[in-house]
Amino acid sequence: MKKVHYSCFFLLMPLVLIFEGCGGIPKDALSMNPATLEDRRLQTRLFDTSAEEKILSASAGVLQDLGFNLDESETDLGLIVASKDRDATETGQVILASILAGMGGGPAIYDTKQKIRVSIISSHAGENVERISVRVTFQRIVWDNYGRISRLERLNDPEMYQGFFEKLSKAVFLEAHGI
Repeated sequence: MKKVHYSCFFLLMPLVLIFEGCGGIPKDALSMNPATLEDRRLQTRLFDTSAEEKILSASAGVLQDLGFNLDESETDLGLIVASKDRDATETGQVILASILAGMGGGPAIYDTKQKIRVSIISSHAGENVERISVRVTFQRIVWDNYGRISRLERLNDPEMYQGFFEKLSKAVFLEAHGI
């Protein structure tokens, strides 16, 4: 009798644990906060054209002009991913880490390299086939002198996004006119 009891326990326990975690979704879990909407506004522009391939081609050209290497490109999905490697060493950080290490604070840890990644997604703007929405996001991954990731962050500098879209607008104009 006890063997049957234990086997039922081991069969039912996983189900109990699964359903225990299903406490429901909070009411505001899927709502966007004002900061998210502001980020989207910063990252997205509309272009009055239906030629999505030309937008993507111009986007790839702008990224290459900015020193990015194209990592992935899927024009059927409207996706471009690019990156560039840069030095992240800051003299002040190295000096401070060395001083702290010299005072017995452990090893000197400071940032050495970074990878800046950019993702571009294009799509038709809603049901309007004559407009293309382009959204760009910039991220940064920073490694320390031990090869560990010290920072992983989204870059939200409005000037960076504005500069990218100004260059993209010029490139789209040139591409549309065959210049």
